[in-house]
Amino acid sequence: MSEEPLVCPSCGTTHPLTERFCPKCNMPLTYAGATGVDQPVTDTHAKARKVKPQYTEGNLVRAAGARHQAEAEMIQGLLLEEGIPSLVRRSAGFDVPDMLAAGPRDVMVPESGATAAREVLLEADVVSTPLGGGTQPDRAWRILAGLLLAVAIVGVIIWIGTEL
Repeated sequence: MSEEPLVCPSCGTTHPLTERFCPKCNMPLTYAGATGVDQPVTDTHAKARKVKPQYTEGNLVRAAGARHQAEAEMIQGLLLEEGIPSLVRRSAGFDVPDMLAAGPRDVMVPESGATAAREVLLEADVVSTPLGGGTQPDRAWRILAGLLLAVAIVGVIIWIGTEL
């Protein structure tokens, strides 16, 4: 048994060795001093300690796109420094073997961290449009305009063909 006093990790008050829980906080007591408990065991453990719990709720949504694996990992690092967890996955429709780092990637974050992630990436000039910046509606209108133009051209060709 250690001779070090017990400390509440929440409020920081010391307690005798006979106590197990802090009477104020109801938190389990720990030994004071450097016991190595505060040191991360692995790199993954160190990364997990940076994640803020309020950014971990909800389904995964796309926060940014990257041209290749290295750029996606750089974006992940930016997000992790702000406490936002992220996941990198290969973009749909790009056919390269999984072992290669080439090809576009999607950086996914939980819904609760999407707004904060967009703000971080806008500040770092990684993305150019804010969340809801109109990229999807613009694309839909362009597709609709193209279809209408194609129908008009086909109609003119048919009309000219019937007149001759």
